[in-house]
Amino acid sequence: MKSRLHYFIYRCVLSLSFCVILSRSSYAQHVTLGGDGLKVEVGINFGPTFFLGDLGGHRGYGTTFVKDLNVPLTKFMKGAFVGVYPNEWLGFRLAGQLTYLEGKDVIIRTDGTNELYRKFRNLDVRTDVWEVYSAIEFFPLMFINREDEDYQPKLRPYVFGGVGIFHFNPQGSLSDANGNKTWYDLQPLHTEGQGFAEYPDVKPYKLTQLNMPLGAGLKYFLYGNVNLGFELLYRKTFTDYIDDVSTTYIDPSLFNKYLSPADANIAIQIHDKSSGVYTRTDPGLQRGNPKNFDAYFSFLFKIGLRLNGNNNSREADQRKCPARF
Repeated sequence: MKSRLHYFIYRCVLSLSFCVILSRSSYAQHVTLGGDGLKVEVGINFGPTFFLGDLGGHRGYGTTFVKDLNVPLTKFMKGAFVGVYPNEWLGFRLAGQLTYLEGKDVIIRTDGTNELYRKFRNLDVRTDVWEVYSAIEFFPLMFINREDEDYQPKLRPYVFGGVGIFHFNPQGSLSDANGNKTWYDLQPLHTEGQGFAEYPDVKPYKLTQLNMPLGAGLKYFLYGNVNLGFELLYRKTFTDYIDDVSTTYIDPSLFNKYLSPADANIAIQIHDKSSGVYTRTDPGLQRGNPKNFDAYFSFLFKIGLRLNGNNNSREADQRKCPARF
């Protein structure tokens, strides 16, 4: 299922890129969609993505956002989008993207004792993530100058927000005596007792969930209908289990009660890989921080093409034929 999904997304991105190339060669031909004022834009985007979860971090106590950002775990995102613009200050976007997220406790650098608890926890996670979202774009300067027909800047800042769905599937690793890693899907292992009767407050989590894309960017029109963009895209989620870590350690004997013998054996090993002076043999000790949901964000480079209309009315006027000779 995962391979077919990835193949489908790649096909969409490649097909959209092909359409952009074909459309660029004939961009002077306008497409009539909903009237002269409505403009349609297609494009592709790509750039680095960063994970903000319970694993990893830096010296000191674990916190949120950029303080505990592990740059060596930066991943690459790619995707495609379609935008509809009824005017120059408002737009509606539909986008689909694919990326990869990773977290590791072993990467934490120590400079005292406050970070040792997390480092000796020794957990890791990796997951593919695909997402589809819709958002509203707002161009404040274009709105302020909306009555000025001569105001057609090439550089246009904007903000946006919307709603989407994303799919993830966290995996954790176990290493053999030779250091070879094997990765296992974590959700079916119920590593924190999700769904166990002994832990009624810990509910099973779904692998497909809602998120809220928020951000800001700059769009620069090169010439004609072609534009480039740079964008910060932040995703607020409503789950703390993208990395499968949120609450406390559980009684490992319960894995044998609820799981098959094979899965129970894996769960016992993978839910607690602590090492060093911090050992966690007692159920109820802290494993993660449930007070903050996981999140991820990207810096995206965008290439867009407007299929109809022109971003610069003055350029368009110059290309018009005179009314009479």
